[in-house]
Amino acid sequence: MPLLDTPAGRIAYDERGSGDTLVLLASGAHDRHDFDELRALIPERLRTVALDWPGHGESPPGDGPASAMRLADVAEHAVERLAPDGAIVLGNSVGGFSAARLAIRRPELVRGLVIVDGGGFAGRPPHVRAFCALMSRPRFLRAIYPAFSSRYMCARTDADRRARDTGVRTTRQDPGLRAISELWRSFASPEHDLRAQAPGIEAPTLVVWGRQDPVIPLKVGRRIAATIPGAELAVFDSGHVPHTTDPHGFAERLIPFADAVFARERAGASQVA
Repeated sequence: MPLLDTPAGRIAYDERGSGDTLVLLASGAHDRHDFDELRALIPERLRTVALDWPGHGESPPGDGPASAMRLADVAEHAVERLAPDGAIVLGNSVGGFSAARLAIRRPELVRGLVIVDGGGFAGRPPHVRAFCALMSRPRFLRAIYPAFSSRYMCARTDADRRARDTGVRTTRQDPGLRAISELWRSFASPEHDLRAQAPGIEAPTLVVWGRQDPVIPLKVGRRIAATIPGAELAVFDSGHVPHTTDPHGFAERLIPFADAVFARERAGASQVA
């Protein structure tokens, strides 16, 4: 498994296919295998790169606190190194926050943006800050995570159950337990709020949401799609991770979106030439 050096430590990643690139960023506590079923449906003419966050999957523990902003720095470095000509960046949950922040900070690296039940757009009302404070306590997090993951996954498929079990396993002990508790603490910080900057996103954007997501409800997805100019919204009958529940339906929306993004760029380049 190749490892990439980043500002937050080394991360494991793998790549499949060739050609124009899609970078896949998983939810916190999950790993790159959340995308296995989806990647099996993506044609070989598209290159997919999926990574494990520090302290997740096959990545070693990270350097420094595992905040959402630090994971976004990891994503920025990974795209810069692995797809220097830019990529469609797809992120789920904190991966969605990382992808959106990258589109804001480094638009030249984001040829297209896919936000899947993404964080960073729900604000910080008192009840959200209180829940983040609880989840930042390792003992509480470890005790609640089996029930919490079952609730947000709304598991129907073997892939859902695998993703749920990965989340539980990650939070059983350090380094995963520490990383996820630090991540939850960061969700209450002002830096995790992208709402004011979202209207400036210029990349073609697809917003994908699970109708039954109890963590970040569908109304947030609708708000994101209405805020980012030209964004499309696709809603699935799933929980927080729609690509494990309905990979075929997801692929039916993602592949045409990707083809249109890359075809538009090629057409623009030929006109300039």
